[in-house]
Amino acid sequence: MGIEIAAHVVDERVGALAFYGRCSTEDNQDPETSLGWQQGNAAKFVGPLGGRIVAEFFDIGQSRSVPWERREAGARLLAALKDPGRTWTGVVVGEGTRCWFGNQFSLIAPRFAAYGVDLWVPELGGKFDPRNPSHKMLMSVLGGMSESERQHVQARVRAAMDAQVVNEGRHQGGRTPYGYLVVDAGPHPNPRKAAEGFRLRVLTVDEPRAEVVRRIFAEYLDGNGDRAIATLLNREGVVCPSANRPEQNRHRLADGWQGSTVRAILDNPRYTGYAVFGRWAKHEMLMDPDDVAAGHVTRFRRASPDRIVRSREQAHPEIVSVETFTEVQLRRRAKSAGGLDTARKSERGPSATARTYLLRGIVRCGVCHRKMQGATIRNGAYYRCTARTMAPGSAALAGHPKTVNLREDAVVEAVNDWISGLFHPDNVDHTVTTLLDAQPDMTSGSSREDAKARKADAEGRLRRFQAAIAAGVDPTAMVEAINQAQAERAAAQAEIDNAPASAALDPAEIYAMIDSLGDIGATLKDAKPEGLNRLYRELDLSMVYKPEEQAIDVTACPRVASACVRGARDALLTRKQVSAN
Repeated sequence: MGIEIAAHVVDERVGALAFYGRCSTEDNQDPETSLGWQQGNAAKFVGPLGGRIVAEFFDIGQSRSVPWERREAGARLLAALKDPGRTWTGVVVGEGTRCWFGNQFSLIAPRFAAYGVDLWVPELGGKFDPRNPSHKMLMSVLGGMSESERQHVQARVRAAMDAQVVNEGRHQGGRTPYGYLVVDAGPHPNPRKAAEGFRLRVLTVDEPRAEVVRRIFAEYLDGNGDRAIATLLNREGVVCPSANRPEQNRHRLADGWQGSTVRAILDNPRYTGYAVFGRWAKHEMLMDPDDVAAGHVTRFRRASPDRIVRSREQAHPEIVSVETFTEVQLRRRAKSAGGLDTARKSERGPSATARTYLLRGIVRCGVCHRKMQGATIRNGAYYRCTARTMAPGSAALAGHPKTVNLREDAVVEAVNDWISGLFHPDNVDHTVTTLLDAQPDMTSGSSREDAKARKADAEGRLRRFQAAIAAGVDPTAMVEAINQAQAERAAAQAEIDNAPASAALDPAEIYAMIDSLGDIGATLKDAKPEGLNRLYRELDLSMVYKPEEQAIDVTACPRVASACVRGARDALLTRKQVSAN
């Protein structure tokens, strides 16, 4: 028995039509131009058949992956299908791949047919016939082509942006990191964009905010956690990033520093001066897993390390060094390695106390050389070292008093007087001269020459290995030796590249370091615990209390950007006679 196929005669009379089109941000053209050519293409398609466009539905800024129900103009068009008073009987599109994506056509075409509305698609050459299997197959292929085209565009754009970052250090836009400003760097390198008036934008340091960033890194390395640093900045009235730039942080409340804000700064590698791109990536997920037709929504998530790219060279001024950033990241990973409980405990910062101990972590016992612990005795701040806390059998136990006590107020007053004298305008020249004289002759010539000799030796061995292989020696027997020689050569080359020309500082550098400490006299006069504690850290104070002599040896080493005045410890060494009671 054969199968009878009835021929379906399609009525080609068109009449009044509604136009639908779409323009997304990926088009790289203005919506007016996109609407013009799509509507013109649709008019040319239905014009010879007697069709005329009487209504217009055009979506702007909508991705083709978004279902029609979630598009503004698309949703209005679907709602208009139910209106018995509409003035059109069909819908025409300018380009099918712009309107349908994946299986979207198969989901909405039955709705048009249910209300007696025809669909005119240029790629079909006429009106869609729901009873024609070829039409269904072609529209399915069209949806797949649209999806493939979108994926290819995304891949090409991402590859181009990655190349611009890696090779040119190009700033790809987005929110400017706290501590930087975006400035004009001249015409855009793309001639077409330059002709249209586009300008190249680069990052430059916003010094007041950059100083806050440096302080955040320094506070973290001093042992303070994210929330502890945020609390400290809020207490001192430092303006938070969202309040500093409300125009690019409309989603924030600008209600002060948060632990997450500090964490974002500590984790941002762009502060090292290198352009970094792709740390956050768009992920499309189902809006409702139980309703696939609802489509996908876009969410930002941290990208995997293999998707992140970094420029080969520094692209903008650094705020923190690569070494400082790396040390912070290593500490954060070490804290997170113990699980959530360990991370929480380590991020709390120093334990809250009723009293601020100015010399916490600075004073050591001269007998056992352990750090002395802060304690409150009769409402006064003291530093103590008790023999009972020492390990049994320790050699220092023999001559260690049962308890060593040191009053804070007597020490602080003497140290402040000493610092005031060292950095007083009348004495600063003498201090700089002392620092210069204290610097040993520390040139890196010898270490550089040693590295060069090790590199030459490794290269000589590699040449001998190559000659042996050419003479017929089995290469597999020499793999380990070749790898070791290559590693030694690379290490020696890295040492040569990173060796400074000279470790000695000139007077201008030392004056700059002292200037960076700010108004030392005003800080000492103000005598606020936070300011004094910060000044002591920047001076890198170190104290050793000798109870038998009732004296303290105080050492200071001014540091700027984690670099201290080399050779200056002995030059600034002094002793103050203070009472321990």
